[in-house]
Amino acid sequence: MKKPLIKILLISLCLNLFSACDSVKRVAENEQLLTKNTIKVNGEKINTEVLNDLLYQQTNVKIPLINLPLRLHVYNLARPNIDSIINSNIFEKPSKKERLESFLSTKQFNKYIQSKKDFNSWLKSTGEAPVILNEDKTKRTVNRFKDYYINNGWFNVDANYNIEKTNDKKAEVAYNITTGNAFILDTITTDIKSAIVDTLYKKIKKETLLKRYDQYKTENFNKERERIASALRNSGIYHFKTDYITYTMDTIGTNNKVNVGINIQDRAIRTQDSVRREPFDIYKVRDVNIITDYAFEKRGKPFKDSIKYNSYKIYSYDKIRYHPKALTDAVFINPGGIFREIDKTRTYRHLNELRTFKYPNVEEIENRDNTLTDTIRLTPLKKFNFSFSTDASQSNIQRVGFSLSPSLLIRNIFRGAETLEISAIGSIGASTDANRNSSEDPFFDINEYGVDFKLTIPRLFSPFYTEPFIPKYMSPTTQISLSATSQTNIGLDKQSFSGVFNYNWYPNSKVSNRLDLFNIQYVKNLNIDNYFRVYGNSFNRLNNIAQNIGYIGEDESLNIPGAENKVNEADVFIEDVLTNNTSLTNEDEDFITVSNINERKIRLTENNLILASSFSFVNDERVNLFDNDFSIFRAKLEVAGNLFATAANLMGLERNSDGRFEILNVAFSQYTKAELDYIKHWDLGRNNVLAIRSFFGIAIPYGNSNSIPFSKSFFAGGPNDNRAWTAYGLGPGSLETTNEFNEANLKIALSAEQRFNIAGSLNGALFIDAGNIWNVLDNVNDARATFTGFNSLEDIALGSGFGLRYDFSFFVFRFDIGFKTYDPSYQDENRWFNDYNFSNAVYNIGINYPF
Repeated sequence: MKKPLIKILLISLCLNLFSACDSVKRVAENEQLLTKNTIKVNGEKINTEVLNDLLYQQTNVKIPLINLPLRLHVYNLARPNIDSIINSNIFEKPSKKERLESFLSTKQFNKYIQSKKDFNSWLKSTGEAPVILNEDKTKRTVNRFKDYYINNGWFNVDANYNIEKTNDKKAEVAYNITTGNAFILDTITTDIKSAIVDTLYKKIKKETLLKRYDQYKTENFNKERERIASALRNSGIYHFKTDYITYTMDTIGTNNKVNVGINIQDRAIRTQDSVRREPFDIYKVRDVNIITDYAFEKRGKPFKDSIKYNSYKIYSYDKIRYHPKALTDAVFINPGGIFREIDKTRTYRHLNELRTFKYPNVEEIENRDNTLTDTIRLTPLKKFNFSFSTDASQSNIQRVGFSLSPSLLIRNIFRGAETLEISAIGSIGASTDANRNSSEDPFFDINEYGVDFKLTIPRLFSPFYTEPFIPKYMSPTTQISLSATSQTNIGLDKQSFSGVFNYNWYPNSKVSNRLDLFNIQYVKNLNIDNYFRVYGNSFNRLNNIAQNIGYIGEDESLNIPGAENKVNEADVFIEDVLTNNTSLTNEDEDFITVSNINERKIRLTENNLILASSFSFVNDERVNLFDNDFSIFRAKLEVAGNLFATAANLMGLERNSDGRFEILNVAFSQYTKAELDYIKHWDLGRNNVLAIRSFFGIAIPYGNSNSIPFSKSFFAGGPNDNRAWTAYGLGPGSLETTNEFNEANLKIALSAEQRFNIAGSLNGALFIDAGNIWNVLDNVNDARATFTGFNSLEDIALGSGFGLRYDFSFFVFRFDIGFKTYDPSYQDENRWFNDYNFSNAVYNIGINYPF
C-alpha cells in the first residue's frame, strides 16, 4: 500500500516543481500572475462555490490533487511571435528556405509553414492564458461581495481586499468581509387596489415566501412576485403581470428588522396620449375553436366539415379524420371556464406529445365582454413515416456482420391520435470460430431476425374511469407491444417472444411513473448441446477434474457435447459424478464443483416463461441537459409468476419431477424483485463536478422457482459499474470464479467520481467504485458466494482509477482505466493493492457518463 502512495507523492512533487518554474513564462515584468484567492468572512476562511463564483478573477484552472495548471502550461508552449520567428529562422535565411523548398516542393513548403502557425494557434486556443492580476477587477469583486450580502440580509456589510505580491511575478489576493448582524422580516402589510385581486390574494396568502422572522433575501421577494402573478393569471386575471407588484421596506429605527409593504396596483390601460387605471376583472373563455388541418395557404378559405363536441368547435378544410375526444383530451382550455395560463401551457405540451401534429398554435382574441376566444391551429404530420438503418460490424467472435433495421411509423391509425410503430431487424454474420462442427457450414453462420409492434395510445386504455386518480394533465399513455426474435449464432441459439401492456404518467415535470400490468416473456433455447463450447471455462474445469480422478487419461479430453459423430461424454461424466459412479464423494470439493457446474448449466439452458407486473418511479431533479447540480432517484418493484401459480392451483395441474408447475411444457418463474438507485451531482464550479451513485437490488425466488432467471439476475463490473473488473467478471462474493458470466440475485454498488476540465472539450475524472453481487435465499449453498449478514460486506470489492472524456456536444466519448484496489477473491491473503498495476488494469470505453 505504501508504494503507490510514494509514487503519487513523487509524481506530484515533480509536477509542482515544473509548474513553479514555468507558470510565469508569459508574464511581463510589470505584471503578476494571480495564483490564489482567499476569502475570509468575519475572520473565518470560507471556500464555497457561491462565493468563488462571485470573483471577477479566478486563478488558472488546476487539476485536482496534483494542483497543476495544465492548460496554462499548454498555452505557455505557444510562441507569442510565431510570424517573426518563422521569418528569422527560414525566410531571412535564403539557403535554408531553398533547401526546404527543393526537398518539400513549393506547395508542401507552404503547407509546412502554415502547419507551424496552425499548431501554435491550437496551443493558444486549447491552453489558458495566464490570469494577470487586475486591481480594477479586484475592486469590482469587493462590490459584488457587498451586493451579495446585502441581498441576503446583511445591510451593514463591509468588505476590503489586500494584495500580496512576490518577487517571482506572482500575487495573491485576500478578501476580508465583515457582515454585521443580519436583518429579519417583521410586519408584512398589503395595499391592493382591485377588490377581486384582494380576494384572490387572501386565498393564496398562506403559501407566501415572505414570512415574519425569516432573514431578508432579495431572491424570496422576486420569487414571491412571480408566485403571486402566476396564481392570479391562473385565476382568471388575464392582463396581470409582475410589474403590477411593488414592495416598500422600512428599516429606520427597527433594530435590524424590516417592515415590508406589498403593493398591487390596478390595471394600467394605455391610450394614445394617456394612461388610466381600472380594477382588474376575471376573464372567461367564451369559445374554443380547433382547426385540425391548418396550413397557411388555406387561411381564409371556408371549412368543409365541422363538429361541436362538449362545447368545443372542431373545424376542417377537408373531412375531419380524428375522433373529437382524442383532440379535446389534449386541450385544457375549457369553453365557459375562467382563463388560466397553465391551461394554455398544458395544451401546448399535450398536443406535442401526441406526435401527430407539428408545433401547434394557440391564438387568443379578447372580446368586449371580458371574454376570450381561443383558436387552436393544428397542422398534421404525414400519416406514414418510413426509415431504416444499416450497420457493418466486427468483433472478437465475428469476422464480419451486416444488419438492416427498417421501421414504419403510422400516425392516427385508429383516428384517436394513436401511433403504431412496426420495426424489424435482420442480420447475418460470419463467426471467427464456426461451431456447427461440419465442413458444410456456410460462411455466414450467424443470423438474427425479428419484428416488433408497439402501439401508443394517448390516454389510459382501461374499462375504469381513471380521471380522479390520474388526471389528464399527467399525460397518461398506454403502450401495447409485441415482439418476436430468432437467433442462430455461435451460442445456444434461441427464439424469444414478449408482450407488454403498460401505463405511463407524469405527475409533474420531475416525476414519472410506469406500471407494467402484464409483461410476458418466453425464451426457448435451440442449441443446448453447444453449451460447453460457449462456456469453455466450465468445460475446462470439468475436464481437469475428470483427468485428476482418472476418469480419462491425462492426455485425453471429454468429447464436447454436440461434436460430430462423438458421444456426449461431458454430460455422461456429470451424471456419473452426481450418481456416485466415480471416486468422488459428496464431501469432496471437486464433487461440489461438478454439482455447481451442472446447476449452472441447467439454469442457463432451461427455457424461460415469465409473466410479471411491475411499478417504476423516477424523480429526476435535472432542470436541463446542462444542469450539473441535481439528483435522480429511481425505484422499481417487480412481481412475477403469481397469476400462473394461482391458475395452476385452481386448474389442479400436476407438478413435474422437480416439484414445479409447467405451462406449455415450461416451468414458469416466480419471484419478487426490487431495485433502488440514487444519483447526486454537485457543481463545484469551473467545470468541476462531484458525482455519486448508490444502487441496491434484490430478487427473491419462491413458489415455483428456487433461482432467478438469468435475464433478471444482477452482475457486477463493466464500464458503467465497478470499472476495475470486466462486465460479469466480479463475484459472487469472494469466489475466485472463472465463469464467463457471473451473476447473482443480490447487488450493492457505490461509486464516486470527480470530473474536471483539462483543456477545451477534454475533461478528466478520478473515480472510486465499490460493490459486489451475492446469492441469497436461492439454491446456491456456497458460503463464499452467499450473503449471510453484515460480515459479508467485507467482500465488497473496491476499484479506483482515472479517465478521460471528450465532449462532442451531442455525446461524450469516455475512456476509463480501473485498478483493483481491494479484491475479495484473495480470501486468505491481504486483499489490498495485489493487482494495482497497469498490466492488471481494466480499460473501459463508453459513450456518455457512467451515471
